[in-house]
This record gives sequence, structure tokens and C-alpha cells, in this order.
Amino acid sequence: MRSPLETPISDTTERAMSPEALELELDRLHPAAFGWAIACCAGDRAAAEDALQASYLKILDGRARFDGRASFRTWLFAVVRNTAAELRRRAALRRLLPLAVLGATPDGRPDPATVLARADATRRLTAALAALPRRQREVLHLVFYQDLTIAEAAEVAGVSLGTARTHYERGKAALKKLLKDEPE
Repeated sequence: MRSPLETPISDTTERAMSPEALELELDRLHPAAFGWAIACCAGDRAAAEDALQASYLKILDGRARFDGRASFRTWLFAVVRNTAAELRRRAALRRLLPLAVLGATPDGRPDPATVLARADATRRLTAALAALPRRQREVLHLVFYQDLTIAEAAEVAGVSLGTARTHYERGKAALKKLLKDEPE
């Protein structure tokens, strides 16, 4: 069930999101938006911070307006994606890392063999994801890491639902093949 802030606002109600509600929703979605910004910036945390800051500025100064046609989260992710692409084009950024390897070691501190195995699995997955075409990688990231539906991922990526489904299925198949074919 969606929270009231995630519920699309109808254009016919002529309600606008208050500045307080907007700030609360941006704060709530910040971790997910930052993760998405990192994915949009090929793992470059500094570029992701810049893209997210530019996205927030666009939203807060009214250059990007929530019209209620989609959930706020989907709309925010689209703004972040478009802003990251705009910054990438403008600055001609080179991709430094395919995806960020996020997360700290757990408090329980696993044994060194487990840490090495996880690092190797993460490296293999990161390399396989980086080998996918951009759209497949984006759709898989949105669905698996950002918990969006394929329909929501289609909105964020700016493609039709059928195209997003195709990218999703082909991406999963290619990822499976890449991971299966790669020697351990």
C-alpha cells in the first residue's frame, strides 16, 4: 500500500505538493535516490552527488515539477536520471567504475574466506552488469536494487512497458550467461 505522499496527485484536483511535504518526501527518498544516482553515474560517487544536488535544485526552484501522473518516487528517479545524463553530456564525463560496490562490512565480521568470496562474487556481478547494454543495466538496477516494478522502471527509463520488459528479460538472460561462462 502506498503512503499518501506516494499516491499520484491528480491534475484535476489542482492540489500542489506543499514545500514541507516536498521536503519530507525528498528526505525520505534520499537514500534510494542517491543509490539510483550512483547507478546513473556509473558508480562515480562524486558525479552522483553532483547529479543529485542538481536534481534537488531543479525540483526546489521549480524547473522540475511533480505533476502527479506517476508516483513521486518514479518521478524523482526520472529527474535524477535525466539530470545525470545532462551532466554527463555537458561535462563529457568518462565512466570510471561500472557500479559502486556499496555497503560496509557487517558488525558480526565474517571470517576472511567469506569476505573474499563475497568480494569475488561482487566483482563478478559488477563486471557482468557493466558488460550489459545501458538500458538493460538500468532496468535491472531499478527493479532489483530500487524495488521498482517493471512499469515504474519503464517510466524512469523513458521507454514503453514492452520495451522495459524486453530489456529486463534480455538483461537477466545475458547476466546469467555472463556469470555462467566466466571462470571463477
